[in-house]
Amino acid sequence: MGVQGLTGFVEERGVFFTELRVRDTKLVIDGSSLYHHLCFAPGADFRRGGDYGAFAAAVRDFFGVLRACGVAPFVVLDGGRGAEDRKLPTLRGRAAEQLRAAHGLSRGAGGCLAPLLTREAFVQALGRLGVPFVQCFAEADREIAGLANRWGCPVLSLDSDFFVFDLAGGYCPLSHFQWQSARAAGPQGCYVPARCFSADRFCRHFGPLSKALLPLFAVMSGNDFIGLEALEAFFSKVRLPRGCAAGRGGKHLRLQGLLLWLAQFAEPAEAVDNVLKYLKKHQREEIRELLCTSMEDYAPSDVNLEAFFQNGCYECEAASKADVPQWVMDALAKGKLAPFLINALILRSTFLRVQVENMQRPSAHSTALPIRQVIYGLLLRVSHGTEDASPSKQTNELPVVCEFDRCQKTLKKTFVQAASLPSDFCDDRFPLDKLMEVPMSCRQMLLLETLGVKMSFLEPVPSHLQLAVAVTCYWIRCSEPKVTLNQLKALLLVIVSGELQRITDDPDPTLLPAEDDSVAYNEFLKWKEKKLQNDGFELDAAHNFCQWQCCLQMGLYLNQLLGTPLSEPDLSSRLYTGTLVHRLYQELKSAPAVENLFILSPKMAQLYLVLLNTVES
Repeated sequence: MGVQGLTGFVEERGVFFTELRVRDTKLVIDGSSLYHHLCFAPGADFRRGGDYGAFAAAVRDFFGVLRACGVAPFVVLDGGRGAEDRKLPTLRGRAAEQLRAAHGLSRGAGGCLAPLLTREAFVQALGRLGVPFVQCFAEADREIAGLANRWGCPVLSLDSDFFVFDLAGGYCPLSHFQWQSARAAGPQGCYVPARCFSADRFCRHFGPLSKALLPLFAVMSGNDFIGLEALEAFFSKVRLPRGCAAGRGGKHLRLQGLLLWLAQFAEPAEAVDNVLKYLKKHQREEIRELLCTSMEDYAPSDVNLEAFFQNGCYECEAASKADVPQWVMDALAKGKLAPFLINALILRSTFLRVQVENMQRPSAHSTALPIRQVIYGLLLRVSHGTEDASPSKQTNELPVVCEFDRCQKTLKKTFVQAASLPSDFCDDRFPLDKLMEVPMSCRQMLLLETLGVKMSFLEPVPSHLQLAVAVTCYWIRCSEPKVTLNQLKALLLVIVSGELQRITDDPDPTLLPAEDDSVAYNEFLKWKEKKLQNDGFELDAAHNFCQWQCCLQMGLYLNQLLGTPLSEPDLSSRLYTGTLVHRLYQELKSAPAVENLFILSPKMAQLYLVLLNTVES
């Protein structure tokens, strides 16, 4: 969510904040805001598909600072779009903005675009660090507000809607949360310097204005759920205080005028009645209902997240109404299922996020379409044995999902038919709510058959890399343009470099560290430093690496839905580093000897050969 123009309006004045030393407290964190904030750090590369290891290191540093200051973080993430799908127009607009940003980056312009697997890397990093988190059924804002008010602690976010919620412990914008400047303060220990928004100061400044009117102010100003078009008739006729007539003086003057106009009313119902006077009679009841429904978005949720953090139980009335199986809801809440899956299940509609790819070619997501079709088949299976099934169902008509994806430089929707599943998964004894009762061997076989790989081929590969290698085999077979040998070698070398860094930074305490691994790692770091100047970028190679990430993302989701028959590869341990894969690809074309980069470590050299032979076979 977000109120149009409100962050700039509040920041411009600055008088609504109090200085805060954050320490020895609980802190409810808006996970989506945090991972975007850390992802968009200065100097980050947005053109080459993401440096997930560096991102995971920033996540680790952030929570390390909180721990040092005695802060107990609780991260709350958005889930799916919700059964009503009220944000669809806003999400389509954002997807179009991201498409424009991706196109600019592909041509060498500046801009920011979160890499495709940022959310997955963030959730994995939280799990590794032991940071308590929950993934909500839908939009998280109301549940964040409810939890923070239950505990009386601050909310940390970058969402302007938190200027509107009535928060007992206040709202700390991430832009004013100076975690990289944490300071020691005598016997009380260290703290994070921050600024906290005061709704009381804000309301005193405009009126005084009743805090109960802030939700109406937000709705009338335009947020993710309601556009201004519905209220243009009001703004074109009303005389806002201080000469702030509609359409003149800019967005901030309109916000100020609206606040001063609302201050004359004691409570929202009176204000709504006065708004409706400016509208045509036949519009009034529809607009009243729209305003009242939208104001409810600023009432803290009754979902008890405290109970989830105490006993792992997430109970949500909206999920129950949508007939979401309990195991699906539990897995979603624990971050073991992606929101993509819940959107496909409830809405039969998904967004495929654009990357920096070749806009003249089909979307990079096209390559992973067969994987998505199997996912849709599992989620939307129609029972074959029900007596009241319609004739179309009895002829095995397959469900259809609406996908929003790129077609050249525009956002298009396409209707995709779910895959027909093997007989084990069509058995009426195993509907979606009983999917985990299908034998694990059958679930693993479906995963591997979808990726076109036999388990016998994967046996030489370390278990935590088997899914990534299976996806790589699929990518080589299905990508367009075809993957070149140098692109494959560059990708495998990056995976090996991630393994080398992992065993160097986080060695197995049961094994003696191998000196040759340390030597090889130091040589690799020297090579990286020397090659920092190499800024080569080839758009078709970038397109192929984007396709690999799309295949990995859908491979991860299918593996999650099947109850992880293969271990989940760890993105936070540098499984993929976009800047490095592009650099190695350029180097391999001119200096093939870089393939021997890890020759000083027999273990890593052997791993590279195992990966290469497995994929080539």
